[in-house]
Amino acid sequence: MTMKDYMLFDKNTRAFVYGYQVNAIQRMLDFDYLCGRSVPSVAAIINPSRAGIHKVFWGTEEILLPMYRTIPEAVADHPSVDVVVNFASYRSAFDTTMEALAQPSIKTVAIIAEGVPERMSRVMAATAKNMKKTIIGPATVGGLAAGAFRIGNTAGTIENIVESKLYRPGCVGFVSKSGGMLNEAFNIIARNSSGVVEGIAIGGDRYPGSNLMDHILRFEANPEVAIIACLGEVGGTDEYRIVEALKAGKITKPLVIWVTGTCSKVLPSSVQFGHAGAKAQTDLETADAKNKALKEAGAVVPDSFDSYGDKIKEVYERLKAEGRVEDVAEPEIPVIPKDFVKASGEGTVRKSTNLICTISDDRGEEVLYAGKPLSRVMDDQMGIGGVIGLLWFKKELPPWAAEFIELVLQIVADHGPAVSAAHNAIVASCAGKDLISSLASGLLTIGPRFGGAIDDAAREFKRAHDFGLAPEQFVNEMKSKGTNIPGIGHRIKSVKNPDKRVELLIGYAREHFKRTDLLDYALRVQEITTAKKGNLILNVDGCIGILFMDLMGSCDVFDERDIDDVLKYGYLNGLFALGRSIGIIGHILDQKRLESRLYRHPQDDIAYMLPNFECGELRD
Repeated sequence: MTMKDYMLFDKNTRAFVYGYQVNAIQRMLDFDYLCGRSVPSVAAIINPSRAGIHKVFWGTEEILLPMYRTIPEAVADHPSVDVVVNFASYRSAFDTTMEALAQPSIKTVAIIAEGVPERMSRVMAATAKNMKKTIIGPATVGGLAAGAFRIGNTAGTIENIVESKLYRPGCVGFVSKSGGMLNEAFNIIARNSSGVVEGIAIGGDRYPGSNLMDHILRFEANPEVAIIACLGEVGGTDEYRIVEALKAGKITKPLVIWVTGTCSKVLPSSVQFGHAGAKAQTDLETADAKNKALKEAGAVVPDSFDSYGDKIKEVYERLKAEGRVEDVAEPEIPVIPKDFVKASGEGTVRKSTNLICTISDDRGEEVLYAGKPLSRVMDDQMGIGGVIGLLWFKKELPPWAAEFIELVLQIVADHGPAVSAAHNAIVASCAGKDLISSLASGLLTIGPRFGGAIDDAAREFKRAHDFGLAPEQFVNEMKSKGTNIPGIGHRIKSVKNPDKRVELLIGYAREHFKRTDLLDYALRVQEITTAKKGNLILNVDGCIGILFMDLMGSCDVFDERDIDDVLKYGYLNGLFALGRSIGIIGHILDQKRLESRLYRHPQDDIAYMLPNFECGELRD
């Protein structure tokens, strides 16, 4: 028997994990870190749903694991990996295991799933045996090599692993059918000896891929194992193979073994314990009969499970007195960092946040808008204007103010296909761009010359009004600066062709606002500008910005600081962008329905004026 035959795992063993089992993967890596491995034991993840990468922790550092859709793809990129930890469901465990066994580089497959049909389990076991490969499971937690390699969730929590001294090898090789008993035995062995070299749970089904005897013979051949420990179960006849091996002298190392289920004699006949194979159908399969036969064959058999640890200790102390084993010096144990989520839940960590949010919170049963549950927002029928009040201003606006915001959104929603935003979005849509890209193309035109004058108009008119500038002084001041008055002027609308949108806004304000001081000031400015040119009217952008200042002055929920924030941070241009998005999306969808072709601007609509070079001179 070669070294690889008696050692399934060592500190260089690497595995594929089949199935996106993020917790089990992290636990394997935490065990690696605890044991001082130089490279992670998980080489890659096989996830049929998607390929890519997966982030994991290696101590405190984040590293990336590759993720493949199929086993052959993973094997092709990682030919040195020889273990597959198979978390496939019982429905697909057979197919995935057979595919793994078919890969020459794969030597061991651990099948975690319970409920795999017995016929399939027998086929898998026979296939592995013929190929001189090893199956652990089905229906197993797995196993581990102390200080070297861990399958999935074997041995439970990090606390149990440290308590059981699994971060370094001892002198005991252990095998059981039960995964739960495996975890318990690790602790018992650590308290009564130097600990385990390797521990395997073969699985509780009637036909596991490997049996107790297979692993006991490996332990017999492994020079690092001085004591063999085993837990059998009521049902089946596997333990009698151990009896025959003891009688034939194939097992020479001390074997401490107990077959659980001795209580079955006081229970109703043919009772089945937790595992499919833990059912005695004849007297030969009872725990008492097995324990008696094992003891007679020379195994160390305790009187009950309660004294199992005592027997291990007796054997260990005897071997130590004979100089065949020694106590192990304990290495320095690295601390496994706690995941932030766990530590935070335990209240043992605090962390400075990177972002601050003061408008919404979705951590509870329902989202909160500025502290108000969404269900109450609906019950109060706050509407879009009310929601904007909560999320933009963190205020509960009175109904008339919320309705004014909705009026603004309706009024600015669209102004035909010829204006900049709609035109750009249409051109992008005709070029085959998706809705979001086309929308972004349109929104990017919003600025000081198109739709972006709302904030500027509010800021300049409020400044002039608050400083007590007469309308004439304001107009002259802007003229002296060579600056157009924001919110004044329209390419089409004029005194003789008024903008109906402006009339609707002013009409609403006259009816609902407590005061319209800034509007009145702006209309006096308009009288001066239109006297010079008929189209220098108060346009819709200016009207919205100016009326919003009057709204805030009329509304008790706002103070001067709120008004300053609105002017400083560009709230009001956001109203235009939000409202106009409705129309832009409409134009995009219109072109999609029409299946419009790529747009090319007509040449007769372009004035071509190129430089003229004649005789080496530039002439206009």
